[in-house]
Amino acid sequence: MQEEIKAITRKWGNSIAVVIPNEIVSKKNIKENTEVTISIEKTRPKAGVLWGFGKGRFKKSTQEIKDELRAGWMSGSDRKREEE
Repeated sequence: MQEEIKAITRKWGNSIAVVIPNEIVSKKNIKENTEVTISIEKTRPKAGVLWGFGKGRFKKSTQEIKDELRAGWMSGSDRKREEE
């Protein structure tokens, strides 16, 4: 019987590793050095899940965040005006 699990990849030296949950290891009697077959299917997060947009995670409005990022930054026209 084929088991399907979702796992997060992790960096392991110069490779990427996937941890098999203990429940599956026990159920399938997987031991160290056991050869297993893994089917790879890359999934894509649903819109907004990756950054949390639309989830109410941000306490500031988009405009407030943009204003903070721009604070202290001068555009070319601002610098030209200041030189005059």
